[in-house]
Amino acid sequence: MIGLIVFDLDGTLVDSHRDIANAANALVEELGGHRLADAAIVAMVGEGAALLVRRALAAAGLDPETEGALDRFLALYDVRLLEYTAPYEGTVEVLERLGEQTRLSVLTNKPQKPTERILKGLGLQHYFGEAIGGDTPFGRKPDPAGLLHLAAVAGVAPDRTLMVGDSPIDLQTARNAGTRICLVRYGFGYRFAEADFRGDELFADRPADLLTVIRPFR
Repeated sequence: MIGLIVFDLDGTLVDSHRDIANAANALVEELGGHRLADAAIVAMVGEGAALLVRRALAAAGLDPETEGALDRFLALYDVRLLEYTAPYEGTVEVLERLGEQTRLSVLTNKPQKPTERILKGLGLQHYFGEAIGGDTPFGRKPDPAGLLHLAAVAGVAPDRTLMVGDSPIDLQTARNAGTRICLVRYGFGYRFAEADFRGDELFADRPADLLTVIRPFR
């Protein structure tokens, strides 16, 4: 029986790709580079803001180690945080249903403050017991520390914990922690080859599918 469901944020609960891309491109243009395609920037998301910034600057032909670039990106993103970002269709209804019987948490590589602002701004915060960002002492995924902490706080064993995410980072995090994993194919971080799977993964093509996919394990 699943006693805790831990959600990734970007690409799983919310579609934030446009705001992230706009902030990254604002930084690139400030530094004299040419705007990158949104899809190119989205492909760089998932391993934390610092790596995203380095990747974007390198792709634009700029110095990826530009001093102050990360802080400037975070400032540019801060004012764009909720311009276009929204929950995926059906997400709120799914959280309401799942939350009736199961504890819910968030684990993301997005920094803590914007994570909390997004959850609060979109009216999602109250569904989750805890939300852990990538700049906390638990480190960033695929380090399992955050996921294991959430399970411990909930009093749920790792093998009764389900990670829901859209990226290879989420899959590796679940494996590192010894939890189950459900991958959402609708997320913008979903980039896998068949060889990445071992047969025990769950999959969802839309948020509503989570109710059906998870039901047998609850």
